[in-house]
Amino acid sequence: VQLVESGGGLVQAGGSLRLSCVASGNIFRLYAMAWYRQAPGKQRELVAGISSSGSTNYADSVKGRFTISRDNAKNTVYLQMNSLKPEDTAVYYCARPISNSNSIVASWGQGTQVTVSS
Repeated sequence: VQLVESGGGLVQAGGSLRLSCVASGNIFRLYAMAWYRQAPGKQRELVAGISSSGSTNYADSVKGRFTISRDNAKNTVYLQMNSLKPEDTAVYYCARPISNSNSIVASWGQGTQVTVSS
């Protein structure tokens, strides 16, 4: 499956951005999906995940600020990011885990840069 992200950019601290990821294929509804991020000099980390049934999970650092959602009719997963902080600055990647119960990533998007200025 091909994943294409959009929606990154430069925003001031406290601001909001919404990332989108469009997936190819016609069985998107069966996929678990996730967002990861990688800041300079740091390892890539899981930000949020959503199962095929809509169950969600979040990294502690973004709980209460970020929301992952999906629109199966549009083959799209979203990441709404509110109350952004400079430490949220990173390249954000859309990902398709192998399954709802296996977090190993089968497909990655190309990434979109999010920069939060203080």
